[in-house]
Amino acid sequence: MTHHRKTRLLAALAGVLALALAGTAVLTAKAPAATSGPSATTGLSGYILNDGHVHLTNYIQEGPTAREFLKVMGDKVGRATLFGLPLQQMWSYGNTGDYAPTYYLQTDAPLYYYSFTDAYIAMQYKSLTPKEQARFDPMITGFNPADMYAADHIRRVLKTFPGVFVGIGEFSIHKEFVSAKTAGGPASLTDKALDKIFDFAGEVGLVTLLHSDADVPFPKPNQEPWQILQMRDLFLRHPKTTIIWAHIGVGRVVRPLEDQIGIVERALKNPALSHLYFDISWDEAAKYVVATPEKIQRAADLVNRFPDRFLFGTDEVAPTDQAKYLKTYDIYAPLLAKLTPEAREKLLKGNYERIFDQARRRVRAWEKANLK
Repeated sequence: MTHHRKTRLLAALAGVLALALAGTAVLTAKAPAATSGPSATTGLSGYILNDGHVHLTNYIQEGPTAREFLKVMGDKVGRATLFGLPLQQMWSYGNTGDYAPTYYLQTDAPLYYYSFTDAYIAMQYKSLTPKEQARFDPMITGFNPADMYAADHIRRVLKTFPGVFVGIGEFSIHKEFVSAKTAGGPASLTDKALDKIFDFAGEVGLVTLLHSDADVPFPKPNQEPWQILQMRDLFLRHPKTTIIWAHIGVGRVVRPLEDQIGIVERALKNPALSHLYFDISWDEAAKYVVATPEKIQRAADLVNRFPDRFLFGTDEVAPTDQAKYLKTYDIYAPLLAKLTPEAREKLLKGNYERIFDQARRRVRAWEKANLK
């Protein structure tokens, strides 16, 4: 990278975060158990983590029931978000014949928004006992973020299922290979529809879990990362909305940007971004953090300095086996081993409980005041 390119990049990205670090090695040593403590609302203790990012269903809307998922969580995971996937993979006979694709990379057929997912998640939650429900935080995902009516959909879901949902997401704006396949065209970080969604989430108190890549999958030399600039402006426009940035902008192909740790530190010090939190979920994102001992140490130093701003998540899809479900936790073992007890506890459990407990209170109060 030229000196001119680096200077422009660092200036443009000030106040925006992407935690993942360059590298490809994956370590799978068993992580140490976090110090246990009671949940603020459920009295849970003894669990090693809460899962801030997990999908109950896959791209063809199949997966375990909520009660079956509780068995997968077992005695390891205390609480978890509860959402499916907002997109359904179309089975086009003309494209794959008798082969039924279950993932978006298995066919050229488009993906389309599947709004029924919200009703399905609500009914799964309502099928549980109150004690079982206390371990889940359901999220609304079945809306098109490019639709000016999307905020109305979210309001309608809250009205239809009061007492259930506490957030929206995970929903995607820019996502490698997915955006181009979405029927109706890709969403945009500059769309007025997205601003309406964020405004409404801030009014209600809904936690907002957003996936948007920090860069394009295969950037050319000296190409400006325009997504990250638009994302910065989006976050700054909505200071009253609790935002969690999923995977901190990296993915299977989308690699970290230049000077990630410096960008992270400036963002975390910026009071205008105090409403922004960072989800380190997904094994594909974890591989960058644990690539080398040096990168592990730099990431650990950052989390130790700002322990209130990061959340753990698995990003597993339709999990049915506990060992596979917790593989991302195992990959992060080298990072967890270098965290202070306080930082490890907050990353794995405490921040989740604080953010989602507040959302429960705020959303229930808004429902009481606004839904007749």
